[in-house]
Amino acid sequence: MIPLDYHMHTTFSEDGADSMEAMCQRAIELSVPEIGFSEHWDVGPYEKNPRFFQPESWFTELNRLRDLLADQLIIRAGIEVAEPHLYPNETAEILTHNPFDYVFGSVHFVGRNFVFDEANFRAQSADDVYKSYFTELELMIKTADIDIVAHFDIPARTGKPIFGYDPARYETQIRSILGMIIKRNLALEVNAGGLRKASKNLMPDPLILKWYAGMGGERLTLGSDAHAADQVGLHLDTALEAVRAAGFSHLTQFMRRTGYQIPI
Repeated sequence: MIPLDYHMHTTFSEDGADSMEAMCQRAIELSVPEIGFSEHWDVGPYEKNPRFFQPESWFTELNRLRDLLADQLIIRAGIEVAEPHLYPNETAEILTHNPFDYVFGSVHFVGRNFVFDEANFRAQSADDVYKSYFTELELMIKTADIDIVAHFDIPARTGKPIFGYDPARYETQIRSILGMIIKRNLALEVNAGGLRKASKNLMPDPLILKWYAGMGGERLTLGSDAHAADQVGLHLDTALEAVRAAGFSHLTQFMRRTGYQIPI
């Protein structure tokens, strides 16, 4: 059984394809007992459609579905904030006035470079791409008001087919970031979104999961990164196998920005 899927985007996100209700129904079909919607809060100058997310209408629909499906599905209110360390005022704006259960922090842009833009990758070396990304990720984790670190090594999703990806090459930098996650009592997302792409990569790489476990890391969530109903829960069985293989026996469940360990 997939215990939870905390990373899902609906038509309330600029790139979402399906309704909240359609995704809930898919989770019920798959017997996933707990899900969380985590729409994009994007405010940066290079975003295609900044401030697309409208929290008031989103919470109205979320609460309607909570009431409608109360005996079938636990529905959490999450949000994915892009580069929250660069936009602290805009981050506080969305978090202060809304009762989220958890907050993802993500890095989608390093400077002007979008982490999914193949042209940027082909204009740089692997070291340029990965080192600059991990430097930005570390800056985010140091200061941002977040609960969960989303898709830890997401540049590999685009970069792996172009020039490969060896996390061991960046071990010192990655371990420093993992130590910061542990120190701040944040959770690390195990994101299966890359498994449905050409890269076929779990995020973080299973080797990084083992490092995290060996360093004493305990907090993990699972996310399909679904942008359509047929992606809900997809490849989370593989993610769960990697979690167990790394030595973890629990996942982290969130409610009103407090994490609770649940056995798997």
